[in-house]
Amino acid sequence: MRVLGPLSLRRDGEDLLRVAGKPRQLLALLLLNEPHRVSTGSLVTELWDDLPPRSVTTTLQTHVFALRGEFARTLGVPREQVARDLLQTRDGGYRFDLGGASFDLTEFHRLRASGQALVAAGDALGAGRVLSAALHLWQGPALLDIDHGRLLRACVAELDKSRVDTLVLLLGTRLRLGAHREVLSELARLVVRHPHHEELHAQFMVALYRSGYRTRALEVFDELRRDLRDELGVAPSPRVSRLWQLMRVADTEAVDATGGYETPLGQQGR
Repeated sequence: MRVLGPLSLRRDGEDLLRVAGKPRQLLALLLLNEPHRVSTGSLVTELWDDLPPRSVTTTLQTHVFALRGEFARTLGVPREQVARDLLQTRDGGYRFDLGGASFDLTEFHRLRASGQALVAAGDALGAGRVLSAALHLWQGPALLDIDHGRLLRACVAELDKSRVDTLVLLLGTRLRLGAHREVLSELARLVVRHPHHEELHAQFMVALYRSGYRTRALEVFDELRRDLRDELGVAPSPRVSRLWQLMRVADTEAVDATGGYETPLGQQGR
């Protein structure tokens, strides 16, 4: 199963999933919560928000019935087996259980955790390989072909945050390995895409400074400070401000000592 991009069920490179509309949206929410139960109330909120149909329970059951039929057809097993082992009814809700089948989201979380551990252990080279593998699982924005209700929007936003956090970690390993010039173009694109992400701006400043572009590094801070002030009404964090101050006085040793390339997973800009 894949959710990091279009929702798909693939075998030998072919997408076998032939379900659309509300059943597809229902499947997406169940997969993002796999193997945990999703309550009927949460499913109704996702599919219809505050305007459920009059016969909402029957309509939801119809969508579940359609999903079970689709998986029975795709997997070549009886519908009853799908209901027992895969898409299960559980305590006022439903639960999807992949039973150890390949799932890109599970693999992404595993690789990300492994990469984070390697960063903490000081193995920048090994961490870079693992984090690159994690990011290569993404085939576009998560669930890009699905209509998102309130709950899916929140889930997808959290997934995108995890992807960006992982990318920040990866770029940090490259800076630690001295690839300052090699990451300049990517960081230049990322700070445009994430104008309030302080860690990406700090990494861009460090890469520019170590590549000999001190003036541009200082300008990047000025742009960040202006955007944060004008759009969010806040100032840059003390850490990024300290980095800027060190660059202003050209204290290269102190810039290096700040560890501008090391980013704990989850440390986001505002």
